[in-house]
Amino acid sequence: MKLKKISPWAWVSTLYFIEGLPYIAVNNISVIMFKNLGMSNGDIAFYTGWLYLPWVIKPFWGPFVDIIKTKRWWTLAMQLIMAVAFAAIAFVIPNISPAEIATGNVGVSVFTACLVIFWIVGFVSATHDIAADGYYMLALDESEQSFFVGIRSTFYRLATIFGQGGLVVLAGLMQTHMGNVSRAWSYTFIILSVLFFVARIYHSFILPRPAVDKAAIEDSETNKDERMNHRSNALRAFFGSFGSFFKKPGVLVATFFILLFRLPEAQLIKIINPFLLDPLSKGGLGLSTTEVGVVYGTIGVIGLTLGGIIGGICASRGGLKKWLWPMALSISLTCITFCYLSITQAQSLIIINLCVFVEQFGYGFGFTAFMLYMMYFSDGEYKTSHYAICTGFMALGMMLPGMAAGWIQEHLGYVNFFWWVFACNIATWIVTALIKVDPEYGKKVRTVPERVNNINEKNDIDV
Repeated sequence: MKLKKISPWAWVSTLYFIEGLPYIAVNNISVIMFKNLGMSNGDIAFYTGWLYLPWVIKPFWGPFVDIIKTKRWWTLAMQLIMAVAFAAIAFVIPNISPAEIATGNVGVSVFTACLVIFWIVGFVSATHDIAADGYYMLALDESEQSFFVGIRSTFYRLATIFGQGGLVVLAGLMQTHMGNVSRAWSYTFIILSVLFFVARIYHSFILPRPAVDKAAIEDSETNKDERMNHRSNALRAFFGSFGSFFKKPGVLVATFFILLFRLPEAQLIKIINPFLLDPLSKGGLGLSTTEVGVVYGTIGVIGLTLGGIIGGICASRGGLKKWLWPMALSISLTCITFCYLSITQAQSLIIINLCVFVEQFGYGFGFTAFMLYMMYFSDGEYKTSHYAICTGFMALGMMLPGMAAGWIQEHLGYVNFFWWVFACNIATWIVTALIKVDPEYGKKVRTVPERVNNINEKNDIDV
């Protein structure tokens, strides 16, 4: 009996919605939660900065996902582990008194269990990314992949708005209603856990079982020697592609570009939420958790998304070289909006929303050039592996400056910190001036809609 084919509409949207949530939870929601619970800015930036590590080293274990079990198995297994891990976070969040929270200097040792589980979630999420993206390519043919790439990008973005906006707003409302910050965040992570349990059950029934989704180790039609040879060849190809990356012409300049192009944003992203939450007396804007969920988690994400879409359209029409400097200036100059907010400590939500929207729009627009350059530099025999290495450096470029951002802010104060971030744009401009790009790259390679979809897909990696 021939089985009825399951429509991609039934699973692509839910798979990529679920893929986006843990990244947001680990790298963004955690910052707001720890700030609400009284952790200092220096500790928040340093310790949540370490949570980027799984995405930094993700390229190193990608080959093992290829040769051990199927992509479908990895996808479902990681969803189950994340469901359990989010439930664990809910139960280990410490119950801290309002008086302790008000000091803004609750010791990091109180949050050790939370940080460890967040770190585990990071590794599991990064593995899920590898498996889900590989599964997508195996379960769909080329025409379906092209058609649904925009759908997956849209639902990844919706996950960002739901997590960074909706869940944060919900946590804020529960804090106001309950009067207990710890309990409100516990309930928030229980909701995340339930969502992942439901997704795991749903996907276990709805995800197709493509015939090409096989693991060499378990392929019963292959003898032991062939399986060993397959694994050996896979690992040899991985290490060969890794070595060839560092032999590419201009690799040193390209690496510096990937590490430093987003130096200002890498620091800014760790301090924006604490700045919005801190009271006026500490130099912040004194917004509630609910207001931060709307301002940064919703309006900001919309600005980021629109910036990416418009950036993709512009790049497809003029090519990377034509738009390189406008995009570099866009990603760098718009951060001056936070200099303005820190100096004036504006209380108008309209002004705050406008400034956040402008900064995030500029970041989304400029990020297009960054992603296009990584694609350009990765082109060649090992483009997939080389692109994965680039994304590892990309995550490292966010991790290291982000870890130091809190310490810098505590020593400089918010106003001087944002001016320092603005000064770091010099690094962005220097590395932009150093790289070389083929003037024809990005022109007439794909139609405009396909280029926009491609840029949006790549933007899913990190915001």
